Amino acid sequence: MPRQPSTIEKTIKMNKIFKLTVLFLVSISFTACAQSGKKNAISVNDSLAQMKSDSFWKNRLSEDQYYVLREKGTEKPFTGKWLFHEEAGYYCCAACGNPLFKSDQKFDSHCGWPSFDDEIEAGRIKTQMDYSLGMQRLEIMCARCNGHLGHLFDDGPTASGKRYCVNSLSIDFKKTLSTPEIPQYDTITLGGGCFWCIEAIYEKMKGVVSVASGYSGGNVTDPTYYEVCTGETNHAEVVQLVYDPKATSLTEILKVFFTMHDPTTLNQQGADVGTQYRSIVLYRNNAQKTTVENIIKELDAAKVYDEPIVTEIKPFAVFYKAEISHQDYYANNPNKGYCQMVIQPKIEKFEKVFKDLIK
Repeated sequence: MPRQPSTIEKTIKMNKIFKLTVLFLVSISFTACAQSGKKNAISVNDSLAQMKSDSFWKNRLSEDQYYVLREKGTEKPFTGKWLFHEEAGYYCCAACGNPLFKSDQKFDSHCGWPSFDDEIEAGRIKTQMDYSLGMQRLEIMCARCNGHLGHLFDDGPTASGKRYCVNSLSIDFKKTLSTPEIPQYDTITLGGGCFWCIEAIYEKMKGVVSVASGYSGGNVTDPTYYEVCTGETNHAEVVQLVYDPKATSLTEILKVFFTMHDPTTLNQQGADVGTQYRSIVLYRNNAQKTTVENIIKELDAAKVYDEPIVTEIKPFAVFYKAEISHQDYYANNPNKGYCQMVIQPKIEKFEKVFKDLIK
């Protein structure tokens, strides 16, 4: 009796069904990722229940808190309770209690509102573009309840380069947190061509808490997009995934990874050519390394691809978040040519092949 193909072989082989169509679309598309902008936005997907009624929030919040958290209002500068607060502890969402920032992430930005240089842990905050008041800003919201917090700017004075500008009315303070309040997540960094494509796919995957586009694997500190495009930094365009091991696994994430790009083309994905587009996995521990190596061995042994897999397997060192304009690119620009011609077919393929993994 002939050997029956494994599940991963079946899903990867479906890659060939889509290959000619995708390559054709790529060939007539715009050049990938030709955008610029400010750096260090965070891309976070929805998590936990958010469908509470207006009456629920009106009963739970003060009138001023409701105005800020639910109606996206802004308190007057230099009036907030937590602006000059210096006690050690944690700042949490005033609506649902979600821990957002630690006290050692707080700094005085002289802007009139509490400022922080990072969130307490990936997945706590979500972002979306805000076009109100005739401006384009990156709004930050509680990922648990969708409460409006403030805005994220790329002018922070610390190593992160970020300034989370937050309304005091949006947050409360706790001296300590119980252990269950901070879930245990895991992180993996992957590169498979243009990071816009990979990011858009994983943002739809069950168990993925957050996805950020950026640069890794090279030897230049804090590179810009244009520096990476020269190929001289040795960085690859990558996405950094934070995921909940209770909801998904690294094996499932890698199944998607090896299905949604061609790991046999060296320094190239379709029309995107250069070392920055190479296939790469940056592992954080030996368990991750072993998982990656085993999957590649299985795929090569089964001859799923006509050519051997050339994916680089490298220990993780540092991840540099890409410019703000590269974060949530498909979500913010669904009608642009590259999104329609290249990213949308990949998303449709993911939704067809991995029905059980969609959020």
